[in-house]
Amino acid sequence: MRIPKPVLGGVLILVLLAAGAYLIFFNKAPAAPGSQGADASVAPGAGQPSDQASGQKPATAPLPVKAVRAKKADLVITLKSPGEAYTRQQIVLKAEVEGVVKNLYAAEGRHVKGGDLLVELDDRSYRLKLERQEALRLQKLSELYLEKQFASSSQEAPPAAIARLNTTEAEFAKATSAFQKGLITQDAYEAVQKDYEIALIEAGRKKDEIMATTKGLTGAEIDVKAARMDLEKTRIRAPFAGILTDIKISALEHIDAGREICTLVNISRIWVKARILESEIGKIKPGREVDLRFNAYPGKVFKGTVEAVSPVVNADDKTCAVHIALNNPSEEIKPGMHAEVEIAAEIYKDRLLVPQEAILVRGGRKLVFVVENGLAKWRYIKVGLENEAFAEILSGERPEEMVNEGDLVITEGHFTLAHDASVTVKE
Repeated sequence: MRIPKPVLGGVLILVLLAAGAYLIFFNKAPAAPGSQGADASVAPGAGQPSDQASGQKPATAPLPVKAVRAKKADLVITLKSPGEAYTRQQIVLKAEVEGVVKNLYAAEGRHVKGGDLLVELDDRSYRLKLERQEALRLQKLSELYLEKQFASSSQEAPPAAIARLNTTEAEFAKATSAFQKGLITQDAYEAVQKDYEIALIEAGRKKDEIMATTKGLTGAEIDVKAARMDLEKTRIRAPFAGILTDIKISALEHIDAGREICTLVNISRIWVKARILESEIGKIKPGREVDLRFNAYPGKVFKGTVEAVSPVVNADDKTCAVHIALNNPSEEIKPGMHAEVEIAAEIYKDRLLVPQEAILVRGGRKLVFVVENGLAKWRYIKVGLENEAFAEILSGERPEEMVNEGDLVITEGHFTLAHDASVTVKE
């Protein structure tokens, strides 16, 4: 029987497909145990039981945390306010007499002591004026001496004048004592004084003084004193210790009386004026400690003290001025600087405190972690009074709610901690 060619070709194709499928199937089949070649390697640790197979948990390293001890201390509730620095010793020095600036010792930023010479004016004209007045005084004194030498001998005062003098002298002594004690008025005192002086004249006790006035000696002596004062004013001195600034004159310049010379300011001690709401002013007392922070020195805290509380409330903003004093030996703080003021308003003694950073909230309840034998133990707590830095811990009823003085409380690294987690406290 003859097979047609198309049929024969189809059978050959089927045979080839079956053979290919056979080879693919048996090449992918896993090798039988023990059939590995000589170059096959054995996995490390083969045949040894693993930790999971043995049922043991792998050891975990302790978590690093920071902690501080709960302590008993005073809890201070503070009030905050903006403030401005100022000084109470700042004056503008002015010339009191005219003249040419002979020597100028004042310089911008120079530190001076009280009494230091700042400016010298040409004083020749003032010296001549003083000498002229001295000569005139001597002339008047000589005339008075000659008048007394040739004057007739004085007669004794009548007994009535002497008696009146004794009476008014006693009344004047009493009036003086009463006036010094504030028991009589100025007008009443001056009336008694006038009667006493009239009695002195009547008794002849003021004859020399009256004669000196008549002859012009008294006026001459006053002119001498005035000329001496003008001479002294040609030398301008620092009235107190401080720093010179805003120099407004130069050497050899002619200046008039009243001309501004420079500004002298003392900033070794500074005051800060803060404003506190009237509703809080009753909590502020003189002597309370104050923390001050200035924009010029970020991160630095200066210590001051409440010196005075104004007795007047500002009607516009209902605030009261509080004046704070602080020493400024390094002269860092300048008048006009802005300050953030934090005043100790209320002080609660002997409270158990932990830092605010130690407190967490889980499930709506506040807790802290306490380190015991290398493990973190949580304590649900009741918080009392608070400020920005610390919170008061109230006594709990159960052991898991109690924090004791001296307990090591975690402040950092505790956000993801679990109860009984192994921890190590880092420095």
